[in-house]
Amino acid sequence: MNDVAVLHGAEPFSAPGGPHGALVLHGFTGNPQSMRGLAMTLAGAGFAVELPRLPGHGTSVDDMLTTRWADWSGAVEAAYLELAGRCERIVVTGLSMGGTLAVWLATRHPEIAGLAVVNPVVEPLDSSIVDLARDLLAKGEAFMPGVGSDIADPSQSELAYELTPIESLLSLAEALDDLQPRLGAVTEPVLILNAPQDHVVPPSSSDRLAERVGGAVDRVTLEQSFHVATLDYDRELIERRVVEFARAVTNG
Repeated sequence: MNDVAVLHGAEPFSAPGGPHGALVLHGFTGNPQSMRGLAMTLAGAGFAVELPRLPGHGTSVDDMLTTRWADWSGAVEAAYLELAGRCERIVVTGLSMGGTLAVWLATRHPEIAGLAVVNPVVEPLDSSIVDLARDLLAKGEAFMPGVGSDIADPSQSELAYELTPIESLLSLAEALDDLQPRLGAVTEPVLILNAPQDHVVPPSSSDRLAERVGGAVDRVTLEQSFHVATLDYDRELIERRVVEFARAVTNG
């Protein structure tokens, strides 16, 4: 991941701290820029923070063409294990597919102190989207239109790719299908922050997560924001609530 040109602002973020940690995860076709403010706020609150750049993200969309769920989830688990080697308790927070990855990680690591997810992708992708992607792929297309920068605040923008690699999207769809029967294995406390005006991920995805996990759930409604809420009007609310949650669950 170091042999490609990284977009300015898309670099990973790391901060020492402790004794507790926070793993912060960005979304599909996005990069650390969308979560940097939250990561820095957690670092300022005393947490050791790791905000990795997922494989194929934050450089050129061509770099994402060959990456799949196994690449992203593998990178996330490696980052978690590195952080766990130096922290007593860890909170995982993610936006969109970063939320998917957080939930997936929690099914494998019940020792995680808690999850804080923002507009997470949890329910299976709409069949019409999957069918369209497969049709385009069969016609020899490699990309379809992107879904980045869904933000209400006109002063903000996300450094997401303008196109979506189709095979990468289908890999995410398969991972979401595989995740469904495992949602009940998430026994950690979960903070769900979601925007009713999300134009990328239906709010029903957050509802599904709240209904199916096995742990305690707290919810926050982001009334003023769209999908990339961490860059939107509710970003300060998100940062405050995630820090409060992280402190509560790591302090036991």
